[in-house]
Amino acid sequence: MKNFFVTTPIYYVNASPHLGHAYTTIVADVLARYHRLLGEETFFLTGTDEHGDKIVQAAAGNNQSPQAFVDEVSARFRNLWPVLGVAHDRFVRTTDPQHIRTVQAFLQRVHDRGDIYFGEFGGHYCYGCERFYTEKELNADGLCPQHLTKPEFICEKNYFFRMSKYLPWLAEHIEKNPSFIRPERYRNEVLAMLESGALEDLCISRPKSRLSWGIELPFDADYVCYVWFDALINYISALGWPDGEDFGRFWPGEHLVAKDILKPHAVFWPAMLKSAGLPLFTHLNVHGYWLVRDAKMSKSLGNVIEPGDMCRRFGADAFRYFLLREMHFGSDAGFSEDALVVRINADLANDLGNLFSRVLSMAAKYCDSRVPSPHALEDDDMAVAELCATAMHNFAQTFAAVQFSQGLESLWELVRALNKYVDAQAPWALYKKGDTERLGTVLHVLLTAMRKVALCLWPVMPATAQAMLEQLGQPTGEGFPRFVDFSAEAETFSGLEPGASLAAASNLFPRIEGKKEEKEKTSAGNKEGGKDGGKGTKVADAAKGSAAPAKEQADFAHFSALDVRVGTVLTAGKHPQADRILRLEIDFGEGIPRQILSGIAAWYAPEDLVGRQVCAVLNFAPRKIRGLVSEGMVLTAGDDTCQKILTVDSVPNGSSVN
Repeated sequence: MKNFFVTTPIYYVNASPHLGHAYTTIVADVLARYHRLLGEETFFLTGTDEHGDKIVQAAAGNNQSPQAFVDEVSARFRNLWPVLGVAHDRFVRTTDPQHIRTVQAFLQRVHDRGDIYFGEFGGHYCYGCERFYTEKELNADGLCPQHLTKPEFICEKNYFFRMSKYLPWLAEHIEKNPSFIRPERYRNEVLAMLESGALEDLCISRPKSRLSWGIELPFDADYVCYVWFDALINYISALGWPDGEDFGRFWPGEHLVAKDILKPHAVFWPAMLKSAGLPLFTHLNVHGYWLVRDAKMSKSLGNVIEPGDMCRRFGADAFRYFLLREMHFGSDAGFSEDALVVRINADLANDLGNLFSRVLSMAAKYCDSRVPSPHALEDDDMAVAELCATAMHNFAQTFAAVQFSQGLESLWELVRALNKYVDAQAPWALYKKGDTERLGTVLHVLLTAMRKVALCLWPVMPATAQAMLEQLGQPTGEGFPRFVDFSAEAETFSGLEPGASLAAASNLFPRIEGKKEEKEKTSAGNKEGGKDGGKGTKVADAAKGSAAPAKEQADFAHFSALDVRVGTVLTAGKHPQADRILRLEIDFGEGIPRQILSGIAAWYAPEDLVGRQVCAVLNFAPRKIRGLVSEGMVLTAGDDTCQKILTVDSVPNGSSVN
């Protein structure tokens, strides 16, 4: 049996948990659950980092002792994880006695190997980073590259780790092991860092005369350990190094970090492990930032997202799905409540929830809520089976490579195809015709494919997947989830016994309304009852269930100023930095195709658009969207639940729309 070890960084407790902490921890939980699904023995570690200058300052500002302060904030992290559906195996704290003993044993080993020395050093100290910077490491203005603040120049005697000794070896290791740091962009960033010559030996102590809150050096009681040297060792202290059974079973493992702590994990930690004579970790997986209103989250900007609140309002599973689906691992991603609502309504309510609701209702009506027996599969049925195999293979490969958004998109291609299969096969029509054999086959195909979707989704949405499997009559009791052989599941289109009981109905994801929709409703309600003091009630009643009211009259010149033309879609694909946007190249008869970006990815697969003629406004100013320029706007019709492009047939490209 394989073993799998995954870690989050341990989170610094100078402030409460935020969206970035939630994302990293959810990703670690998803990976742990995925590997459990594969039958591997899994160990998932998270925790809190509790030493250093910033803790002392934060505690003083809160009129608390450092220990009381870290106890309180650490508990906030520990208490949040169950709200997010996170099930870790161990929560480590750097104030734990076991961790302190391990750090001191590690320091002593590295010291005994001659890799720690005492010296005097003058350097630029950033209190935000809690580390010294060399002149080469500061930006052109002499500021900390992370915080953009002027470091304080401090000259003092300290202990140093001979990190420079291991840098050539590290560069060679990274070159020989391309997946050691992933995605590739961060691997290249680390190699550039190593080649720059800016990295020197690492100061690993602080005199107690300046900072007493830390782990005492085993070879000098007048000094405490530098917080980053201390923190990184948690990955082995939690496993009981050097003599613990868990260390022998689970090390080495996978690390998950955000890009702002790339250097400590990609440079400091491998050099420390090499010096101590320990194996290196398997992969360092690095993700980007979550942006709110195109900026990093900050209290001063008022754009901090509280993850617990999101879970309480929208559900933990929906929140988890959104985070994994929205961010391409390694790149930055934008967070907004409106985007969350749209994703829930489109993907979860309309696609997944609607599929389960329709099929289980039909099975209840036509098969007495029992799995029907299949008969000979037709071409359409085989196509579904093949799509299932493809989706499961892609899901397994992408999740193993931390490409979660791509894996979920592949799975949703299957979900959308199953909804189309329902429409094309029309089970209600087969029932009306009395074709029970074909009806049973169609429903069996749907139910079998739905089971495979549920299995794949368990790591991402554990509570929802369990409910889905229970609705399909699958056992989910003690020992759930059971081992899943993805290759075997993909190759064999089976898994449901004819006659097994099914749920009579399903309501997995009711459609929800976001702030924008609620505001519009409230505004409309106020207008209906406001100006005429209730005299317009009949008008309001007549409008119920109709389309949105017409806008104010506009001058015809405004309309005639729009250059609306017909063009043929030549190519279509996903925007590399925005899952909801398609990138289209459209021929408008101008000789050179135009690139137009359109937020229709939730309703159209790219391949469905190639060759179709669409209408677009061409005389809007070019607009840059997430790094790509859009030279027009494709016309669509619909609302938040569904958007359809306006198409024409057999019209010369470039024809005007009047």
